[in-house]
Amino acid sequence: MTRLTVALRDTAARVDAATPAHRDRAVDALRAFAVLGVVLGHWLVTALVADGRSLRAASPLQHMPWLAPVSWAFQTLAVFFLVGGHVATRSYASARERGTPYRRWLHARLARLFGPVVAVLTLWTVVTLALLLSDAEYGTVRTLVKLALSPMWFLLVFAVLTAATPLVARLHPLWPSAVVLHVDVFRFGLGAPDGLGWLNLAAGWLVPYTLGAAWTRGELEGRRSGWVLLGGGTAATAALVAWTGYPAAMVGVPGAEVSNLNPPTLAAVTFGLAQCGLALLLRDRLRHAMRSPAAWAAVALVNLSAMTVFLWHQTALMATTAALLPAGPLPGLHTVPEGLGWAAARLPWLVAFVLALAVCGAAFRTWERGGGRRRRARPSTVVRAHRPMTERAPHV
Repeated sequence: MTRLTVALRDTAARVDAATPAHRDRAVDALRAFAVLGVVLGHWLVTALVADGRSLRAASPLQHMPWLAPVSWAFQTLAVFFLVGGHVATRSYASARERGTPYRRWLHARLARLFGPVVAVLTLWTVVTLALLLSDAEYGTVRTLVKLALSPMWFLLVFAVLTAATPLVARLHPLWPSAVVLHVDVFRFGLGAPDGLGWLNLAAGWLVPYTLGAAWTRGELEGRRSGWVLLGGGTAATAALVAWTGYPAAMVGVPGAEVSNLNPPTLAAVTFGLAQCGLALLLRDRLRHAMRSPAAWAAVALVNLSAMTVFLWHQTALMATTAALLPAGPLPGLHTVPEGLGWAAARLPWLVAFVLALAVCGAAFRTWERGGGRRRRARPSTVVRAHRPMTERAPHV
């Protein structure tokens, strides 16, 4: 056994020993899987195609729509909001018991949420100005900035829902679901302006958020609720895609007339219900799996770095693509994603993206908690204090 193996095993044992017995490790595991799902999904379906001096965004789903099931596996945003709603409502109830004012509770949560954003905005402001001053093609600059800042919409929506936690803590998920249904009927059935769809940006993600609140209230403890959500959500999504014209892909596809995600559609909501049902059904198995010190330490590490991973993964992809442009066009990195050859060539590049993300994490790790004002905590410190990692991660 090597020294590295021994050191890793000892670290995992310390993290496991420092975790309070009452901590629900399934929550942290679901959050970690949700973060990694989004990151891998973006890396697999986002392509930057080199076209002379410019880079343009493309997706393999444009050329291979039959790959839509890939988006079903990696579009895990509903799980983000399920766990986020659960942890936020639990945290607010605990704050009320301690007598903590709402304003102080909200400030603490939003500070942890938005502190690391400053580093992203600062870097990309500098990069954007440098590109424009160097006479870079405007379309390229716009594409890069849009990809880099795309995770921000999630943080804004989540901030709004977090602020509304006292109001929505007992809201039944059927109410926001009804809003999404009516908005889609007006948009797609009655010819209302597409701008009306942006009401679903809040209503659509409020559905899993309120499911998380129901979890906190103990209303989703039985397996029956998980099976109802999984079965009902799956059947409804299949019917909407097969018979009403909703896209099969659960992510945005460049050039597509309708996106299920931007803004969320009824199909995205029913798909999210199915995901939430599956997540609820997996809780017991995850709790059992997290008894392994190695598995729990890995989950704790992902949660501790969740904001860095979430905010910087697109930057890692773009940095790798741009840095290797002089050697390109390289298959799977700069080429048009129009066949299985591209997909096969893409997989090895995931390693390069991980390494680039690790560099970003090392460079900006001090921003993970509180905008760089405090030293980054070790996993054992976090779990010992039992401060939900969701309060530092993107509440996923």
